[in-house]
Amino acid sequence: MDLFSNSFFQRALVAALIIGFANGFFSGFVVLRRNALSVSALSHTMLPGITLGIVMAGALTQVSAFLGALFAALIVGLGSVAVSRGNRISQGTALAVIYTTAFAAGVAILPRLETRQELEHWLFGDILAVGQSDLWITFGIGAITLLVANLLMRPILLTLFEPNVAAAQGVPVRSMQYLVFGLLVLSLVASLQAVGCVLSVGLLVAPAATISLLTDKTSALFWGGGLLGAAGAVGGVLLSAQLNLSAGPTIVMVLGGLFLLAWLFGPKYGLFAKKAASGA
Repeated sequence: MDLFSNSFFQRALVAALIIGFANGFFSGFVVLRRNALSVSALSHTMLPGITLGIVMAGALTQVSAFLGALFAALIVGLGSVAVSRGNRISQGTALAVIYTTAFAAGVAILPRLETRQELEHWLFGDILAVGQSDLWITFGIGAITLLVANLLMRPILLTLFEPNVAAAQGVPVRSMQYLVFGLLVLSLVASLQAVGCVLSVGLLVAPAATISLLTDKTSALFWGGGLLGAAGAVGGVLLSAQLNLSAGPTIVMVLGGLFLLAWLFGPKYGLFAKKAASGA
């Protein structure tokens, strides 16, 4: 109970709740579009962004890391959309080339930085270090992501699955593609301090992937993913405090464990349910 009176732990729980719900909600788009590998690529892109921020600012600070990661992820994500517009190169191919180039640049710069030892907190997360200003930034990004995603839910889904139909109905398909990648990048950067750039993909894939094993309702992927993401993130912080583990990896392990349980015991798509149905 002493932990709950600690201001650092209180902020960590609030940050986990906000980040978990916002990222869990947005994970519905990732699972429906089946572009989890793109999320992984963008999450690793944040490393060269952080190194760039250190070079530009001369020090590793919250602001330099956040802005550097945001800039790099936006450039790589939106750049891949722009390159693939000609239809000669697919977006996945463009993303792979741009992201590996950016990552190689970050790795090349890394040995020259005096602060490389401190980068561990940004690679794997340090949610207990979240400050009051970080909370407001996280809340702002989460609110923007949720508001835009809900207001434009129908045109976004139509663009993802039927771009030709969307264009015929007057939906600005190209703008929607840029918007989705922009929201994806914002969600990744928002989770940077909680789980780090290496593990942030877990928060943007696991919640909706777990829900998809439990129900066929599309709306449940978003709201159910948000609730599961929030529960998993808060549960991970609490469990890490009890077991004296790092919070970021624990959050991802909790979400991974929930996914495994759904895969095994899901009432319709679970492994045992399928075996029982085939044997009946």
